[in-house]
Amino acid sequence: MGILFFGTPDFALPSLKGLHDHHEDITEVVTQPDKTGGRGHRMIKPPVKSLAEELGIPCTQPSNIRSEEFISHARELAPEFVIVVAYGRTIPKEILDIPRRGCINLHASLLPKYRGAAPIQWAIRNGEKETGITTMLMDEGLDTGDILLQKPVPIEDSDTGKSLSERLSHPGAELLIETLTGVRENTIR
Repeated sequence: MGILFFGTPDFALPSLKGLHDHHEDITEVVTQPDKTGGRGHRMIKPPVKSLAEELGIPCTQPSNIRSEEFISHARELAPEFVIVVAYGRTIPKEILDIPRRGCINLHASLLPKYRGAAPIQWAIRNGEKETGITTMLMDEGLDTGDILLQKPVPIEDSDTGKSLSERLSHPGAELLIETLTGVRENTIR
């Protein structure tokens, strides 16, 4: 009974590391398959896979998380929570129904604003002065579940998508741990 963690890019690294450092039982990491890229079209691991290997956490890279094989595997793990941080694919209902305590998503905006993909880029493009991070209980919709916690973060004039993503990822990891603690202690619903 631990955490099944879904994540792929650099944005998810502080959350995975933070959960590990907080002594959370991460039973497995799920990330996107390796892709070819760069000179020579070499296989490139997702950043989350590299960190999972470094931390000694089992990692799986299903090509289809909707397959009966993967869903059965996830059921066998019987996680307390599924945590999703920038996985890059919609999580199906069959996975959402597995964890005992729920599926929690860390999203890089102050929901309900900027639901869906690329919330950081949209906030910058639209000239926002503030964005933030949100933890939410996942449902079948796209970032439509119940909001658990939020933290505003100012957008600097010099911010790029990359710099803002980096500035959101660390407080996001802290908010995720605060959320897990609150859900377990029944201080957040």
